[in-house]
Amino acid sequence: MDQEIQRPRLQKLIIKNFRAIGHNPVEIELDDIVVLVGPNNAGKSSILRAYEVAMSDGSKKCELTLDDFPNGTISAENLPEIVLHTIVYDNLPAEKWVNRSTGENIIIERWKWDTVGKPKRSGWNAVSQDWDETGVPWGAANVANSRRPLPHKVDAFSDPEEQSSSIVKLLSTIITNRVKSLTVKNGEEEEELTEFGKLLEQVKEIQNKIIAESKEEIEKAEEGISDLIKEIFPDYKITFDARPEDDLEKSINLFKAGSKLLMGPATGYQSTVDRQGSGARRTLLWAALRYISETSSKNERPNVLLLDEPELCLHPNAVREACRVLYELPLNSNWQVMVTTHSPAFVDVSKDNTTIVRVERDFSGEIKGTTLFRPQRAKLDENDRKLLKLLNLCDPYVAEFFFGGHSIIVEGDTEYTAFKYIAAIHPEEFKDVHIIRARGKATIVSLIKILNHFGTRYSILHDSDYPILESGNKNPAWTTNQNILNAVYEHVDPSRVRLIASLKNFEFAFLTNEVSGEKPYNALLELSENTEIAENIRLLLLSLINHSSPIPTGCLEWSSLEELFRHYQDKVMTSLQKKD
Repeated sequence: MDQEIQRPRLQKLIIKNFRAIGHNPVEIELDDIVVLVGPNNAGKSSILRAYEVAMSDGSKKCELTLDDFPNGTISAENLPEIVLHTIVYDNLPAEKWVNRSTGENIIIERWKWDTVGKPKRSGWNAVSQDWDETGVPWGAANVANSRRPLPHKVDAFSDPEEQSSSIVKLLSTIITNRVKSLTVKNGEEEEELTEFGKLLEQVKEIQNKIIAESKEEIEKAEEGISDLIKEIFPDYKITFDARPEDDLEKSINLFKAGSKLLMGPATGYQSTVDRQGSGARRTLLWAALRYISETSSKNERPNVLLLDEPELCLHPNAVREACRVLYELPLNSNWQVMVTTHSPAFVDVSKDNTTIVRVERDFSGEIKGTTLFRPQRAKLDENDRKLLKLLNLCDPYVAEFFFGGHSIIVEGDTEYTAFKYIAAIHPEEFKDVHIIRARGKATIVSLIKILNHFGTRYSILHDSDYPILESGNKNPAWTTNQNILNAVYEHVDPSRVRLIASLKNFEFAFLTNEVSGEKPYNALLELSENTEIAENIRLLLLSLINHSSPIPTGCLEWSSLEELFRHYQDKVMTSLQKKD
């Protein structure tokens, strides 16, 4: 993308003493897609709200109540504070506000409340390297707001009227901005949206043209979104009940505040969105986002979608489509997306523009935000992304390990099924364990790279295989053992990883039936009928959780390929002795 047409984007959001977030700042690194995961009441929604508050400077939404202060009290040592880093390319403020330490133009602003009501906004002075209380970047709040991406927040549990209002506002803003960008011209060249002020000087002469072009854009939106709605509600359509503003000279709004979005059967009664069911409202939201994504251009004003729990009220078939819409929105247009979720289906580690942040409370009760995953830091190559994409298609819940607990990578379906069975009959013993099914030996390496990025403890169980096949040919799976070991040693502290190999394979090591077309099913039968096998696999699972626990017979904890090879040599010698 050429720098001339690049638009502002968010780089970092820092929050402290705001709602559930305490004195220790929560720092969010922003990407095209930011997925906030973590338990309930950990502050995820507070993070979404923080950016909306900062961007509402100059309006009532930016005014805090006592409930927004820590513990509902005002303390000089614990005042609410929101800091925003924005990367800009044009319309720069005065030189002292521009931080170029990273090679980009970063504007750093802070909002601080010393009491209920309005905040004090200040800017970071790149010259004095301190907060400057004598002025602010870009001056007036409305001017500064126009230099940053515009927020669109949709809450999870707000009442139907608020949800309806959020969707109508989202569509109205996008349509309005597109109409403005289409009608503002200087000679033969189309002007940028930020030059829309020139329209006000000519409003008397071009008002009819603006209204005509806005109607055309509305009709296109109605038709496009109605087509998408029909995929779920076949006989439905939408009508955007928009009315022109009487006095454009005093407002940049093209439509009255009372404009409504109607929805219902094409040949029947259409009611406002707030009168629709939860499923219909969420379907409309996704249809609107998909329409915006598929019809946007990179030259539009940048936007930020702040979405709370996108999985709510979605039919299972709609979840994958909703995830696709979210991930494609930044690719097709000037959008960034920040969502909170409890669903692994909305975490796609195969994408190269996604940051995963876990928000949780520590032992002292303080909320912290930990960046679990950024592709460039995890050092994923194209083959890793390909494997992870295929894995995500096969198992949309593979990303459960982002949500906490002790992670165990296993190679195939049989061990995954066996461990799940053991965990189900011993729930207290294995209540916080995530079994990650790699569905192939090569994919284990890609998953290790991601878990290394966490810096936490985890375990791996894979088949040792043998260097030579029974046919006498070399076994390609043997080479992957070294790749797995190399990946483990890239952990910041390899001693926190336990690497265990099932000797030859899991079925050979722990079950009685090695070769079968129904291996997972046969494993369940054996576990349910043979208490000795079940106990052996329980001990194996315990050893994968507790790295100091002994491992059962049938597997080997290894740290060099020579160890595995010695086992193979022992097996060959034993076989020869039996033949003799």
